Amino acid sequence: MSKTRAIVVFLLTSWLCAPVFAQAPPQPGSNADSASMVTVGDQTLFPIRANLGPFSASERAIAASKRLADLAKEVSISPETITLDQHETSTDIVSGDMILTTVTENDAQAAGVPQVQLAQSDAQQIRTALAKVRAEYTYKSLIVGSLYALLCTLALVLLLVLIRVLARKLYVRIEQWHGTHIRTVRIQSLELISAERLTAIFLQAARAMRVVITILLFYFYIPLVFSFFPWTRTFGSTLLNYILSPISAGWHSFVAYVPSLLVLFVIIFFAYFAIRVARFAFKEIERGTITWPGFYPEWAMPTYKIFQLLIIAFCLVIMFPYLPGSESAAFKGVSIFLGVLLSLGSSSAVANIVAGVILTYTRAFRMGDRVQIAETVGDVVGKTLLATTIRTIKNVHITIPNSLVLGSHIINFSSSAKAQELILHTSVTIGYDAQWRQIHQLLVSAATSTPGLLHEPKPFVLQTSLDDFYVAYEINAYTDQPSRMATIYSDLHQSIQDAFNDAGVEIMSPHYNAVRDGNATAIPGSYLPSDYKAPSFKVSTVSNKINAADSQSHE
Repeated sequence: MSKTRAIVVFLLTSWLCAPVFAQAPPQPGSNADSASMVTVGDQTLFPIRANLGPFSASERAIAASKRLADLAKEVSISPETITLDQHETSTDIVSGDMILTTVTENDAQAAGVPQVQLAQSDAQQIRTALAKVRAEYTYKSLIVGSLYALLCTLALVLLLVLIRVLARKLYVRIEQWHGTHIRTVRIQSLELISAERLTAIFLQAARAMRVVITILLFYFYIPLVFSFFPWTRTFGSTLLNYILSPISAGWHSFVAYVPSLLVLFVIIFFAYFAIRVARFAFKEIERGTITWPGFYPEWAMPTYKIFQLLIIAFCLVIMFPYLPGSESAAFKGVSIFLGVLLSLGSSSAVANIVAGVILTYTRAFRMGDRVQIAETVGDVVGKTLLATTIRTIKNVHITIPNSLVLGSHIINFSSSAKAQELILHTSVTIGYDAQWRQIHQLLVSAATSTPGLLHEPKPFVLQTSLDDFYVAYEINAYTDQPSRMATIYSDLHQSIQDAFNDAGVEIMSPHYNAVRDGNATAIPGSYLPSDYKAPSFKVSTVSNKINAADSQSHE
């Protein structure tokens, strides 16, 4: 009900205010192009371009329009009584004793025609316009206009009733579509928008469309009805131009912009074609079907992305002058503002991108490589221009900005294994009383029996130090499975424990304190004489002496 009242108020206000706007005379000092036109009723006759003495062209046009309006009311004066009164330097257009307007030599020069010819043309336009204006104010014309207005009103009522009926049917149909044509929007198990919400949105859109169509009908109905009556015809055309003028201006602007639009299409086409060709070429390089000395296959797609970015940036620079409004101050201001924001807020992002490019072309690592970056060890599972993602052996994903990756030391276990077998090593400490040759054999046999370690090249042992209490032995073994480093180390340690336990050799790490017989020499037994015996402790019994002393004291 409130919407209907608003439409009725708008209609009555427009109807009541129409005569005021339609009959408002031109005011001095208004726009020169419109004020210099001579008008009568709703008709524009001819322009006055030159001044006459102290009177400007607009003032002359206003005065002439006022005289013609007064003459149009005098129905007893025939338009045929309008004649020319020629003078030496001017020609007056008169009706009886009333001078309607004067045509001077300056007017003729501005129009580019002889003075007399211009005066005759203006007089003929005045006669025709007066006859037409008076005909519009006849009873017959007003009755016909009223009939047309009544027909338009009936048509409007029928359209409104039809819209109301169709709208109700549409509302019912939308509600019936709930659960069938209108369903819940999901992405896998994530519900983006429910069917109930979608139905409500469609209903609101249908109601809004009905209101818009109703307003448009009234907007076109009012100017049409106003055009049937001479008092409101000007206001009706003005109201209609509020819609038609922007549409016309937009259409003319679009037509004028078509050449620039074609240039944009050509630029976009060639950019798209260049990107497609580059994508095909770099794909083939990545597959190995196209080889380029010094250019590695893993460089193909990163290089393609950089090439794509450069092509797009180059095309945007070329397209900028052809964009609509590119020369406006607002467009330039927004461009500068965005440039400042990007320069201030993207310094870290640019640093990461540059670092990502450097890492790509230095071939520090590739997808799937087992690497150590600073203190993080794991497999490379993500590699972009901004960051690198590492999955540790505990299945924890760590994302490291490329600028930090570039600033840290990088250990690539996988690339070492591809070029040569990766050497895994671990240390044990054994006492000096053990034969070092036996220790070497035990360590090599433990490495040989460990899954994941290679038999060829053969494992080898290094004695890394002679410490105070033990000797440090380091077993080195080869592997081609760097992704199993943690498991292989665990298996190797188990094999070492089993081998040493079976051989009866103590592993002195970590070292510990124990009360032991330290009289025996620490030299291996093979170096000692066959009859060597370790000296024993000298232990004497003192309990008897203590008991004898106690008995004497009691006595």
